Amino acid sequence: MRITQRELTALLRLFGNGSLKTKLAALVVVISAVLGLFYTGTAGGQGVIEGRVVSVADGDTLTVLALGNSPEKIRFAFIDAPEKTQPHGQAAKQALSARVFGRQVKVEVVEKDRYGRHVGRVWLDNVDVNLAQVQDGYAWHYAQYAKKNQSGSDFAAYEQAQQSARQQHLGLWADAMPTAPWDYRRSKREEDGR
Repeated sequence: MRITQRELTALLRLFGNGSLKTKLAALVVVISAVLGLFYTGTAGGQGVIEGRVVSVADGDTLTVLALGNSPEKIRFAFIDAPEKTQPHGQAAKQALSARVFGRQVKVEVVEKDRYGRHVGRVWLDNVDVNLAQVQDGYAWHYAQYAKKNQSGSDFAAYEQAQQSARQQHLGLWADAMPTAPWDYRRSKREEDGR
């Protein structure tokens, strides 16, 4: 639920006037608004989630414990890290874990994916963690998906970060021809006969 400053002011005035029933109703609305500060989503799945990182699944997926101990699974927008069973997959997971595990983050939710996860841009203080994973060579810029939701300037920054990591042979770019995760997943599906 979103509430404007004007609405909040009006509700707070009710605490000084009106019946007990009116005051309790206003209190419920104010509490709902405060809880909404930690996840202010919209019907389209966009919004902000703030909380502490309680688990890191791989180099581009983590779980945030939001207000009310609500675990929210987050898939990073705009990037794709190696799968855990791929070369550099464990290194990508460890790098992300070292950066954010146990820390307070803010997630700008872009959408929900087909698995029900929030897809978003993760911020640790003023650091774009998604971009940092690319800069450090632990993820690809997932350009084919980023084109639909990423601003032009951010798209260019992520592309530049990938090129720089590649030139410096950082992380997965230490390999001459690393396999992109989307190609790896496709080959696994073909092996499994799916």
